[in-house]
Order: sequence, then C-alpha cells, then structure tokens
Amino acid sequence: MAGNSFGKIFKLSTFGESHGPALGGVIDGCPAGISIDFDAIQHEMNRRKPGQSAIVTQRKEPDEVKFLSGIFEGKTTGTSIGFIIENSNQKSHDYSHIKDSFRPSHADYVYEKKYGIRDYRGGGRSSARETACRVVAGAIAKQYLKDIKIHAYTSSVGDIFMDKPYQEVDLNSIEDNVVRCPDSSAAERMISKIKDIRKAGDTIGGTVTCVIKNVPIGLGEPVFDKLHAELGKAMLSINAVKGFEYGSGFEGAKMKGSEHNDLYNTDGTTKTNLSGGIQGGISNGMDIYFKVAFKPVATIMQTQDTIDKSGNIVEMQGKGRHDPCVVPRAVPIVEAMAALVLADYFLLDKTYQ
Repeated sequence: MAGNSFGKIFKLSTFGESHGPALGGVIDGCPAGISIDFDAIQHEMNRRKPGQSAIVTQRKEPDEVKFLSGIFEGKTTGTSIGFIIENSNQKSHDYSHIKDSFRPSHADYVYEKKYGIRDYRGGGRSSARETACRVVAGAIAKQYLKDIKIHAYTSSVGDIFMDKPYQEVDLNSIEDNVVRCPDSSAAERMISKIKDIRKAGDTIGGTVTCVIKNVPIGLGEPVFDKLHAELGKAMLSINAVKGFEYGSGFEGAKMKGSEHNDLYNTDGTTKTNLSGGIQGGISNGMDIYFKVAFKPVATIMQTQDTIDKSGNIVEMQGKGRHDPCVVPRAVPIVEAMAALVLADYFLLDKTYQ
C-alpha cells in the first residue's frame, strides 16, 4: 500500500490498524533542539480521543503516546522521531457481521476489489483511528511553529450554523463546550441536535472552520505547490471530508471583481481578506482561514440493504461504538494537518535563504 506519508521535509509516515496492537508513526525532518512539551501533546490527543463526552463514540482509549526515538532529554535530536499509540479497548467481535459483506459508503468494497483482502475490524487501515498519529505529529509541528496560532472550531452541525464570523468570537473559548463551538448559543443547539440524531440511530455531518494567525509572508510556491493547494490536500486526506474552501470560497464565485479585490493599506496589509491570507499560492501575512466539510458517519444503527461477497442483497445494521457526528473530534485533526503543512512550508522556505 502506497500513500502512507505526508510532507516533503517535515514528513510524517504512519502505520497500524484500528483494531491491531498499536498505531504509530515516524516523523522525519524535524529540526534538532526543539524543547518538547509532552503534556501539550497529550492534551491534543485528549481532544481527539474517543469516549471524551456523551456526543462521541464511547470506545475507551487512553491514547497515550510512547516515543521510541528522536527525543533526548526533552529535546528533538534531528533524527527520526518514532512513536506508538497502543490500542487497549478493541471489540473486534462488533464487526464479525460484516466479514463477508460491505457497509454502504465505507471503504470495504473498494478495499476488497483493490487488494483482494481487507481488515474488516473497524475498517482496519481506513479507520479514522489512524488520525491519532496525525495529531501527535501536528502537536510537535505546533511546538516548532510556536509563534503561529492555529484555531479550529465547529462552525456547523447539520443545518445549525454559527452565524458569527471568526473575528467576532473568542477563539480561546473553543474548548468551553463538548461540541467545540465558540458561539455558546449555537453550541447548545448543536449538542441537542447530535443527541437527537444518536437516539434515532442515525448520524449527521457538519463543518470545521480553521483560522491561522501570525503566518509570515512568503510561505508557498506559485505553481503546483500553492499553499492553499497543499492545505486542501491535507484536509481532503482526513476521513469523511467532502469539501474544502478557503477565503471567500464558493461565495466568491458570486461576486464582481470590484467587490472581491482586497485593497492594500500603506503597510502592505489589506483592507479586506477575501483572499484568505493567500495570494498566488503564497501567504500574504493576513489571517489564513478555511472551512472543511465532513459527511455524516457512514455507520448508522438502522437496517439498510447492502451486498455480500457473492453479490447477494443482504440486510445490515450497524453495531459497535461510533460517532453520531465526527465534527467535534475532527477539530484537533484539522489543526494538526494545518500545522504539518505550515511546518513543511516553513522549512522549505528556509532552503531558499
């Protein structure tokens, strides 16, 4: 299987399955001498881990990271950083009913056809549990990018949207509620919606907004390696993501140039920021902001028709522990992937100096 690595200089490679002994990764290209705050890494893991609230999957995993190499006396050595996250709460029997059939809108069918074999226990390698490794690497990337601030939050669940733009909310209040929405009124309605959806045995999607502050001018390349293109790839590589837009996004397609142009101030900043902090594929020093759309989780606790390995129509009902809405737990994953992109481009930029 190819495609297990992300990044050019600051590079993450991951391994492991949802119900295997452990997940893990190797981070290459991290500079030497960075002081590592292990508590901060665990904090990021706790934001992503299952079982953290009543509106997420109740699988109980401590998600404690064990570092095997690349860190000595609390500092990075410049060599490969190896780590593992042990799985401690597998219930593989929850998936025995799908051993010979395929869950709708999952990777089961295409895995079977592509590889001729699949790990049916929670999706194996295609499980969103793999994103735990991304959060570890992203937490280290954040510590390298200590002056850059990355804030992601839930901006919608189903048809419930946060009406306020990010400039009008306190981004430090994101963790004040379990849905991770900085608008307390919208958060209450989102939480109620997710609980109702769970009772009905169904799932629902939503969006995560990410805001990145203090990005220096000059990150990104003007042709194929545009900064927003890499951010888009990073976000679209996350499980359940169906869309990515930055700056004005699709709304910009409705506007005239006279409405959309970001006019300059004398100091090089712009009066508006419909460009989303990126022009010509290169950061311009303004806030970078984008939205990521997540589909409803494919496993639902309702009976559906599907097919088995012989092509017969069979009935299937979801079992096990699953998120009714993936969005609250996706927030730290979005931040992690943004941090990986920025760390990579920051190091790439240094090669020109």
